[in-house]
Amino acid sequence: MAATMHLDVVSAEDSMYAGVVQEVIAPGMLGDLGIMPGHAQLISSLRPGELRYKTADGTMASLFVSGGVLEVQPTVVTVLSDTAVRAEDLDEQLAEEARKRAEDALQGKDPEDLDYEAIQAELEAAKAQIEMIHRVGKTLRS
Repeated sequence: MAATMHLDVVSAEDSMYAGVVQEVIAPGMLGDLGIMPGHAQLISSLRPGELRYKTADGTMASLFVSGGVLEVQPTVVTVLSDTAVRAEDLDEQLAEEARKRAEDALQGKDPEDLDYEAIQAELEAAKAQIEMIHRVGKTLRS
């Protein structure tokens, strides 16, 4: 049997996943982080993107996270995210609308009235969702 660790993924709304996994691939701020059982302790910020994990039975699964914090202990990985969505629940039309709203806001407002960081975060999250939808959609159809 492969070595395992416990993964907890929690959003502001719900516990999205709690279970035993063989590996986790998280969207770190500077690139993806691969985590295996026994990994060195680590705390990292996450960017919007796809959190992938291999369950104890070897099945790959994924969630969209809007960013957040990753904590790694030798036998436990914890992800805290404002928003987490199961891959099958992502809606491309809603993500495209959010992307367009954010881009329009960045182009059409007086810079003094603009909450640039919030709009930029919304834009990055929408782009990451669209990218994940396309990647997961291609994987599911293959």
